[in-house]
Amino acid sequence: EEIATVIDICKESGAQIKLLPRVSDVIHGNVSVKMIRDVRVEDLLGRDQVKIDLNEISDYITNKVVLITGAGGSIGSEICRQIAPFTPKKLLLLGHGENSIYDIELELRRVYPELMMETIIADIQDRKRIENVFELFRPQVIFHAAAHKHVPLMERNPAEAIKNNVFGTKNVADSALKYKATHFVMISTDKAVNPTSVMGTTKRIAEMIVQDIARTSDTTKFAAVRFGNVLGSRGSVIPVFKQQIEQGGPVTVTHPEMVRYFMTIPEAVQLVIQAGALANGGEIFILDMGKPVKIVDLAKDLIRLSGLEPEKDIKIVFTGARPGEKLFEEILTDEEGTTATKHNRIFVGQPIMFSSEDFNFKIRKLEKTIFQQETTLSNIEIKKILKQMVPTYQLDLSNTDQQTTTKQTAT
Repeated sequence: EEIATVIDICKESGAQIKLLPRVSDVIHGNVSVKMIRDVRVEDLLGRDQVKIDLNEISDYITNKVVLITGAGGSIGSEICRQIAPFTPKKLLLLGHGENSIYDIELELRRVYPELMMETIIADIQDRKRIENVFELFRPQVIFHAAAHKHVPLMERNPAEAIKNNVFGTKNVADSALKYKATHFVMISTDKAVNPTSVMGTTKRIAEMIVQDIARTSDTTKFAAVRFGNVLGSRGSVIPVFKQQIEQGGPVTVTHPEMVRYFMTIPEAVQLVIQAGALANGGEIFILDMGKPVKIVDLAKDLIRLSGLEPEKDIKIVFTGARPGEKLFEEILTDEEGTTATKHNRIFVGQPIMFSSEDFNFKIRKLEKTIFQQETTLSNIEIKKILKQMVPTYQLDLSNTDQQTTTKQTAT
């Protein structure tokens, strides 16, 4: 918090700002005074470093077969980096994109040459393939990070969001139950709360799948972890702003009042791994995201950190909220409430009760509609089906794309 306060004062000077290493590190010879670095966006968040219980994490990770889906993504790859030091028996890196999986494999083999590792190219929508992976490798701990997360793209392609986020999650969770994994941790999002987007709604259904399957499991601890935006992730606003600044502007912000919660990727992942150790089954863990940040203020900070002045050197243009976007995100619903855990940055939302029989009937109906539909469905029709499954979905029909989804035939 002190660093953030001092930076705020320095910004008013118009001078370039740099960070020196700690004096104690220089005295002890750990670093050199030459290691001066630029101020980063995460320095402005003003939050203390996450403290994690290494023993608790070691108990459920060390010497276990750990599977990470979406292992090539920004969150998935960071989970790999943070799990590796706990010496799992084997680390399974599963992803659909070969290049991103190859990149994280190269990095891990360089940093942890002794680590037992398997790279698996697979689509979580392919139920048979996922079952084969579980049958072959018998993962004991699963971090499910694979998902379609881009809000505007999923508004235009709702069927794909459903296939990946809903039925991809179901495939992985069902296999975890069948092959008696000990832990299953799904990465969720604050956009699942009172969702206004297809992406958020499909992630809410995925949460419900995890909660529902947890009721039937006496072997696997199923849980979901919900948090907001992470700095530097793919699809994050930060890389877009940086590119716009490099090109001389303008920087585009959707709305002057739009706010978001932000964490750094390592911070979020540390808490996700810690939450896995706290799971008893069926919880939705909610991470303390700190204070919400105005997007326009973030844009101004990035412009100043680049040595330029907002509006004078780089213009800021407001473009209007995109379909599916809220002005502010919520971390939990009114019904969920929250209870503390023994970790001061992790909370548990009280589960909203729902009928398992009714929910599974709707899931089967949704699966038949999306995968076996012989007639063409419009995006509006698909979104109306989602509304039936998640009544809190705030569907705005006035802003809905009329584009249809291509006919899908069962294989």
